[in-house]
Amino acid sequence: MRLTTKGRFAVTAMLDLALRQQEGPVTLAGIGARQSISLSYLEQLFGKLRRHELVQSVRGPGGGYCLARSAETVSVAEIILAVDEPLDATQCGGMENCRDDQRCMTHDLWTTLNEKLYEYLNSVTLQDLVTGQLAKDGNVTVLMDRRRAVARKVVPLPA
Repeated sequence: MRLTTKGRFAVTAMLDLALRQQEGPVTLAGIGARQSISLSYLEQLFGKLRRHELVQSVRGPGGGYCLARSAETVSVAEIILAVDEPLDATQCGGMENCRDDQRCMTHDLWTTLNEKLYEYLNSVTLQDLVTGQLAKDGNVTVLMDRRRAVARKVVPLPA
């Protein structure tokens, strides 16, 4: 199983959007330039993300896209599934006809992997990715609060 560019680009574009949306609507051209994703590909992805109510479009001058829900409520699994990216390690797509129309010997292994993969990606929110990215950039300090990281913006003290 592998995640194709469709799923990877969708998650990357959503992270870029979440990191910048406090400045107002984010343009696809801006996301494309920063992330090296073609504008036409982003338009296709964001059409699907909009239909799944993960983003909203803002028309007119200064328009672009913003998150339709808070980053804390959007999981990575939702983003990937919204752009029709399958999370399936089986050869049969779950139909149990893996080998000569019969269930293969390792079907349960791949089905369990599917469940674990979905469980993990569903547990990671867009906010988790934002917090992690800001921490890598050195813009926030990260405090661990049980399972979730809590970000605090670093404000330099006056000299």
